[in-house]
Amino acid sequence: MEPVNILCMKWGNRYGAEYVNILRSAVARHLTLAHHFICFTDDAAGFDPQIITYPIPELDMPERKRLTGWRKLGLFRDDLPLSGPCLFLDLDIVITGRLDDFFCYEPDKIPIIHNWTFGLRALTGQRPPVGNSSVFRFPGNQCGFVVEQYLREKDYALANFNPPQTYLTHCIRPKMCFWPDPWVRSFKRHCRPSFPLNLIRTPTLPQDARIIAFHGKPDPDEAAVGYRGKHPNHYSRAAPWVNANWR
Repeated sequence: MEPVNILCMKWGNRYGAEYVNILRSAVARHLTLAHHFICFTDDAAGFDPQIITYPIPELDMPERKRLTGWRKLGLFRDDLPLSGPCLFLDLDIVITGRLDDFFCYEPDKIPIIHNWTFGLRALTGQRPPVGNSSVFRFPGNQCGFVVEQYLREKDYALANFNPPQTYLTHCIRPKMCFWPDPWVRSFKRHCRPSFPLNLIRTPTLPQDARIIAFHGKPDPDEAAVGYRGKHPNHYSRAAPWVNANWR
């Protein structure tokens, strides 16, 4: 069996090389399949030598979008040095369980997180069929249709889809499916207690979670030591289990 691929991207300066190195280390602990760990980046300084690096795949887009999640669409180009299954992982995640099943689940589909809902939608059970691109899988060099669609309707896409993961969902919908909910959980939605209990209770690690996604704030290093945020409902007590897994 050919090695599978773990992909990530790093651009700009929000996340340092340590985020990439920690992600590689966590993957090595939790994935038994032979694999390549690949980072598409504009700066590979400080990366562990086991990490394969390539330039970020370019797409025609305005400068204001080049430092945003729109860049993930470039991964679907059909001329990249990729072959076989590719599991994309955002840098701001914490891996807490076995990853092998992410390569077995719905092998002919493009699995992605079913994006979480907050506020009234969460209370009423309304959950739009939109993906969250923190964790998704696709076959390398076989999804050029995503790029072709983007290039055909670029102006429409950039003007009408926000955040960019809604456009990715739009493109892959014919082949899209969602990961089982317990596999990928949201730190803000499933770990941090709701206000006002977040002021007195420590965030917990959900049972059966394989990955915890830290979309927005806090980042993993902030959650580990405690995070204050701008408002009381953003407050998070220190979560020692984060550091136990994020290393």
